[in-house]
Amino acid sequence: MLRNQATALLRYEHLTTTVARAKELRPFVERLITIAKRGVSGGAENGRVLGARRHVMRDLQDREVVTKLFDTLAPRFQSRPGGYTRLLRLGFRKGDAAEIAQVELVGSEFNPRAKAEAEAKTETDAPKKAKGVGGRLRAAAERLRGNKGDGAQEEKALKHISTKGAGGAKPRPKKQGPRGS
Repeated sequence: MLRNQATALLRYEHLTTTVARAKELRPFVERLITIAKRGVSGGAENGRVLGARRHVMRDLQDREVVTKLFDTLAPRFQSRPGGYTRLLRLGFRKGDAAEIAQVELVGSEFNPRAKAEAEAKTETDAPKKAKGVGGRLRAAAERLRGNKGDGAQEEKALKHISTKGAGGAKPRPKKQGPRGS
């Protein structure tokens, strides 16, 4: 379990797990990073890199993760004397109330909403295409308020859309509560 979690932490640079597992994982991962740092700083001429890689490969079975550790992570932490991981307590798990924590490598600062924020930013940059009747109404109203284009055509389109209705849908009767109110 410790090997798998260390592999996942080094691959993705963050991991969510219980606090007890996170506390066990930290020294294991920090030792691996220290070994990689010593190997990289020793240089290839006296064989320290190869020895360090073999030492790390005993604990991590994934070659891609070991390559990432030696190529990107060890040089990133070269000037740092220790403390390569951060433990953030997130709260309690719903099922068994175990305390949950996120372990992340210092300097990576994982943002779980970064992908959604990037998509939202590209959406705001690109012009939005109005969907449905309501969207077309809003777009026409914005054009009217902003005085973009010919105002007479937008008013005509707005009047046509608003008189067309929502496809002839009948209004639903209101639901009554348990007491009939």
